[in-house]
Amino acid sequence: MPWGKSPSRGRLPFAGKAAGHAKARVSGHTEMNVEPWASSGDQAAADRTPSSQERPDKLCLDSFWSEVENIQQGRTDSDQDSARRDSKQSEEGEQEEQWLQDAGLSTLIREGGEDVDKVVLLSTLTRTQAAAVQRRLDSYTCSLRKRNKPAPRDVRDIFASPVAQTALPESRISEEQAQQDGMEGTGKTPLAAISVDPQQTGTPREEIFNTDVAYCEQAAILLKQARLPQNGSCRRRDDGTLPKVISPQCRLGVTRIQDLSQQDMKKVRQLALIDMTALCDLLELEVKRHKTCKRKIPESCLFGVPLALLVENDQKIKASTTIPLFLQALLSFLEKKGVDSEGILRVPGSQIRIKLLQQKLETTFYTGGFSWDEVSPNDAAALLKKFIRELPSPLLTAEHLNTFSAVRDVPELKQKLHMLNLLILLLPEPNRNTLKALLEFLSKVVSRERRNRMNLWAVSTIMAPNLFLHKAVPSRLTEGVEKGQAERAADVMRLLIRYQDLLWRIPNFLMSQVRKLNENSSRRYQFYDKRIKNLLRKIHTDSRDKPDKNSSEPCRTVKIQVGDILSGSMEVHLNVNCRASDLLAQFHQDLCRSDNSKGQLRRNGSSSYPECAIYEVGGNIGEHCLDPDAHLLDLYNSNPGGEWVIRLKPAASRGL
Repeated sequence: MPWGKSPSRGRLPFAGKAAGHAKARVSGHTEMNVEPWASSGDQAAADRTPSSQERPDKLCLDSFWSEVENIQQGRTDSDQDSARRDSKQSEEGEQEEQWLQDAGLSTLIREGGEDVDKVVLLSTLTRTQAAAVQRRLDSYTCSLRKRNKPAPRDVRDIFASPVAQTALPESRISEEQAQQDGMEGTGKTPLAAISVDPQQTGTPREEIFNTDVAYCEQAAILLKQARLPQNGSCRRRDDGTLPKVISPQCRLGVTRIQDLSQQDMKKVRQLALIDMTALCDLLELEVKRHKTCKRKIPESCLFGVPLALLVENDQKIKASTTIPLFLQALLSFLEKKGVDSEGILRVPGSQIRIKLLQQKLETTFYTGGFSWDEVSPNDAAALLKKFIRELPSPLLTAEHLNTFSAVRDVPELKQKLHMLNLLILLLPEPNRNTLKALLEFLSKVVSRERRNRMNLWAVSTIMAPNLFLHKAVPSRLTEGVEKGQAERAADVMRLLIRYQDLLWRIPNFLMSQVRKLNENSSRRYQFYDKRIKNLLRKIHTDSRDKPDKNSSEPCRTVKIQVGDILSGSMEVHLNVNCRASDLLAQFHQDLCRSDNSKGQLRRNGSSSYPECAIYEVGGNIGEHCLDPDAHLLDLYNSNPGGEWVIRLKPAASRGL
């Protein structure tokens, strides 16, 4: 069965045990200071231009289908034959098995897996997430029976085992009860606090983007409130305008994708896959995953080369690069010469010149013999689209391309953004970084609408076919020239452009689940010896009886590791208002007064120092670069076992 399709909803005993009480995790660190999205300078400029049109005009729609036709004409019969050979839909049972592996739950179906490992993985899930896992296991078991293979051990047996009954500390019961109370409180929140209907208020619509509660749990609440009808018969009329999205500010600060270690990001992706699958089940989206077989690597250096391989090769030239060097040069040229060109991206370049440019780039780009001076902006824009189309696998990946496309069928804007946020987290790092660079460029094109005549709809309708159509994955876009299909596909594209900064954040609920997963993993060894378990439980109980950390101002030692400039430590007194930016300011003041500092001398005689950041290391997190607005006392209470280290920011993240 398709992994994103919800089977018949029956009794789910799996969700009633350890995961049953863990509804949505409502963080206590969120304050109602809000920030609108998108709020960057480019988006602000775009909002002042006529690009706020509600629907795409005829020119936009014609451009969409013209782009689709050009893409189809550019494909040869051999391309289509090889695509059919290299891409196929998974057989029955394979999708569920691959899904469990990607979600980090392969131990549930592997013989000899330890019960403790399974409980640790499952203990962080909410009720709706756990139900989604149970459905995948039920489907996998059913497929095994059809193939006469022995079924894996039932998950209910795992939670009935003595290990599972003692896996979580007693404090978890009260914690989960508090989370359940918080979830019920969220469910009783007036709908006006969730979404504002412009037809009722007469003011521009606003959306509250809450990331404290799991997205699937939010959808479950809306379904119960009949505000997200499953059949779409009572959905609110969409007038096509994009509202201001307001994100409550968390006291632990914003966590962006590049802020976490690879180890923690792996757990984020696993949890994001589970939450997205649960969300697809609730929305009754049928999503089929495709797998791409290995293909012969072409002899070319740039076009048609796997993205990961291209980045890997370029990192041998420039270690800090995160996207292909060719794409960096192409986007840089377009930002300088193309964003003000009328009809950029829409006006086609010369096919003869484009072919010659591609050949010349393949032979001279890495030798430094290529010059952009004589390149036409329209030809460069055509090269950009050609580079994306000729990737051996889609930029949005063969596994998730259909899910990206299915977002257009989601009725509510908030759920569309939830889906896109989770999908962005699931992309491989080279794909995600390349997509971000592309979207940043497209945002700059939209911000110059008064000069280039390319508004948000125009850019979206032109670029949507290049991202959502790929020879490796069948698509419904080509099934007839329908206005609705073009408009919905372009709508997903404009959401990616407009709300890209928000979509590249890690939701607070996923951060909470990662921390809980790390905590449970560190406790796993206590399960093997009852005496050790009881001792640790006593230590844990004693620690809960200590005075509240907020009753005084604790003192924290911060390590300093700033290359050859300075090393050592500093003391900081924490209070309710102390932020990470305050600590960095104090560090820079101490650095300026230090005789041993080796800052670079500016022309005016002052010293400049490399960009530094505070990192949270250890405890219930691997490594986490702190947001300057993070409140340090809240962070201390959230992870008292972690260390704080001031160090240089990686070169790749300084420009992000």
